Amino acid sequence: MTKNLLKQTFNLKETQCTIISDRQEGIAAAIESIKRNRAELENYTKTKPKFLHSLEPIPAPDKPLVANLMALAAEKAEVGPMAAVAGVIADLAVEEMVRVGCEVAVVEDGGEISAQSNVPVDVAVAAGEEPLSKRFGFRLTEFPIGVATSSGRFSHALSFGDAEAVTVFCKNAGLADAAATAVGNVVQGEDVEAAIQAGISRAFSIEGVEGVLIMYKGQVGTAGKIPQMIKVDP
Repeated sequence: MTKNLLKQTFNLKETQCTIISDRQEGIAAAIESIKRNRAELENYTKTKPKFLHSLEPIPAPDKPLVANLMALAAEKAEVGPMAAVAGVIADLAVEEMVRVGCEVAVVEDGGEISAQSNVPVDVAVAAGEEPLSKRFGFRLTEFPIGVATSSGRFSHALSFGDAEAVTVFCKNAGLADAAATAVGNVVQGEDVEAAIQAGISRAFSIEGVEGVLIMYKGQVGTAGKIPQMIKVDP
C-alpha cells in the first residue's frame, strides 16, 4: 500500500481478523460489525441448528442478514452455509467501514479477504508448511474484491479434497469463501492434471467466480481473471 494506514487485529471466539483502514472510525466500525453479526448468527443457529451442520444448501432466511448472505452464497456454490461464514462477516465489516467514509477498507477473517480500496493491496497465500506458502501472493488493484483460500491439508475448515491450496477470486468474500470450499472438495486423486482441471471446471460452474488458483501435489493451475502475482518475503 502507498499511504499511511491503520492496522489492527481482532479476535472473537473462532473469528480471527486483521483490519486495515485509512480511518480510525473504520477500525471501530469493522469491530462493531463483526461483534453484531456474530451475535446475530449465534442467536439464529440456536433455534436453527441445521444451519450450522448442513453440508448442502438450505433455504435463505430473511433475517438475520448475515445468515441470509451465507445461505445465498452457499446456494450458488452448492455447499453448506457455514462454508461462507468468514467471508460474509468480512464483507459486512467492509460495508460498514465504507459507510463511515473509509477509502481503504480491508478485512481478513481467517484467511478470507474482503477489500475496497483506492490504493493497491498486497496479499500473501498461506498453505501451512507447503514450500510455496507465504512465498507468493497477489497485488489487488480492482475493487471491490473477495479472495478466499481453502485447503485439504492445513485448514481447520472441512474439505473433502486434498489440495494444498485453492484460492478463488470474486466480487465479494462470501461467495469466494463458499466457492473455494466447493472447488477444494473435488481436487483429489493421483492424476494431478485431471484433479486441477476438475477444480477449475468446478470453479467456473459457479456464477460469480472470476478467477481460481489451485496448488496440488507440487503443481499449480490458474484460470480466469487473476490479479498480478507477486513474490513475498516469508
